[in-house]
Amino acid sequence: MAQWTSAVGAAQLARLLNSQQERPAGPGTRRPPAYRALADGVRLLVLEGRVPVAARLPAERELALSLSVSRTTVAAAYEALRAEGFLESRRGAGSWTAVPAGNPLPARGLEPLPPETLGSMIDLGCAALPAPEPWLTRAVQGALEELPPYAHTHGDYPAGLPALREMLAERYTARGIPTMPEQIMVTTGAMGAIDAICHLFAGRGERIAVESPSYANILQLMREAGARLVPVAMAEGLAGWDMDRWRQVLRDAAPRLAYVVADFHNPTGALADEDQRRRLVDAARSAGTVLIVDETMSELHLDEGVEMPRPVCGFDPAGSTVITVGSASKAFWAGMRIGWVRAAPDVIRSLVAARAYADLGTPVLEQLAVNWLLSTGGWEQAVDIRRTQARENRDALVTALRRELPGWEYDVPRGGLTLWVRTGGLSGSRLAEVGERVGVRVPSGPRFGVDGAFEGYVRLPFTVGGAVADEAATRLAAAARLVESGANGGTESPRTFVA
Repeated sequence: MAQWTSAVGAAQLARLLNSQQERPAGPGTRRPPAYRALADGVRLLVLEGRVPVAARLPAERELALSLSVSRTTVAAAYEALRAEGFLESRRGAGSWTAVPAGNPLPARGLEPLPPETLGSMIDLGCAALPAPEPWLTRAVQGALEELPPYAHTHGDYPAGLPALREMLAERYTARGIPTMPEQIMVTTGAMGAIDAICHLFAGRGERIAVESPSYANILQLMREAGARLVPVAMAEGLAGWDMDRWRQVLRDAAPRLAYVVADFHNPTGALADEDQRRRLVDAARSAGTVLIVDETMSELHLDEGVEMPRPVCGFDPAGSTVITVGSASKAFWAGMRIGWVRAAPDVIRSLVAARAYADLGTPVLEQLAVNWLLSTGGWEQAVDIRRTQARENRDALVTALRRELPGWEYDVPRGGLTLWVRTGGLSGSRLAEVGERVGVRVPSGPRFGVDGAFEGYVRLPFTVGGAVADEAATRLAAAARLVESGANGGTESPRTFVA
């Protein structure tokens, strides 16, 4: 029986390998042999999770044709990967990826590190901060006081607790977006909300337009749901959304869904202005595309004087085009897995009906805790704490990066939790790999793109400050020096393949 569980085609693997940018070689620098460069490129893709473990690789002849190299080069690369434990083969079954014994399986998203590793590793992978105490404790205590009446029920509320739905509807109304409780469904985090929307609107093979770059975990969720992702390039820096490009993609590709983060975009930190929001909704409506708008960062404006535009759903008064997703995870605490959907009542009814075959509902105690925060004013005070933490961490991280890595380029966002950094020509994937060896975990740019884009970037969150931010920048600089010198797992940096 075959040991592989998925397959990667020759053309796809060639595209991924071509995305691995290399730094121009200095005088006297010796390039590795072609087979070694190919083996290192495949190994890095496996370690990054961009080629899954147990994925069948193309036959030697097919890959050689796609890469415009000799079959001997591919055969030697496969043999090197087998010797290192990154490839297994059997006659008649082909060759498939593996990881050597003792190596952790690569993650395909941005999952947090286990708490026991935090003493030795600075985690810049997860854009989440500790809870803003004392408000978490107070919210849980308040929830416990409200719990007894609910304890006498079955506890399943597929649409969410009525009190919380009403409170969320009132908050949208206060923002100038008249909303009824029937337009709200409470979910298990924003990820649960977007997963439910994708399953309702986009079956396997359906197109979904996404910003490029975009939030890595959502991209992976959509891939695993069988979606065909259609990337729409962001403008440089914090300029954000190219509306002419969006209109063209929506018109030509006619995607069923589009996913955007208009408020302090993850990862770039860009903030869409009102004109961009209006034009995006108009383009989606004209194309018949349903627009998922992720508002999880909307309350994290960090600088004084930031004027927040109207919510995107404010430009869709009929409610036929925009579905809004919110969450307590970024603005309050990631451990508070409460999200919500705002949409037209018929969409909410469809989502609620489909939930009977998914998770049935969201934990009651956590819903009560969020409702306590929203109804007592505790939410605003907790979010103020969160903004202060994020602002101080952002400023400390930027100061440390300017000192340790002056050649790296970025625009400092005025809100959100992430910094999108161009790494001075270095491979973000290699920085991520070497960074773990020197004690700093950082996600590489390709995790936020489609088909290997953004190799020359990393994303840095505002999750550490003070001396820890200084040490993180010091370790990143050490990783950069190792990558620049070619110290990549005992071999020189692989070349870029040009098919």
